[in-house]
Amino acid sequence: MAKIRITQVKSKIGSNKVQKATIEALGIKKLNHFVEKEATPQILGMVSKVSHLVKVEEI
Repeated sequence: MAKIRITQVKSKIGSNKVQKATIEALGIKKLNHFVEKEATPQILGMVSKVSHLVKVEEI
């Protein structure tokens, strides 16, 4: 599987509880923090729910 880098670019303040929990479940701790994950359907689904808060790039 391909790997992706997920970077938080917008604050999660003002987001609902589900979106905040999704950001934390991805392993992102704070603004401009990034994680590298496998591009599985589960991870891509989580990213699509918070796409307005994160930036995704393939590596």
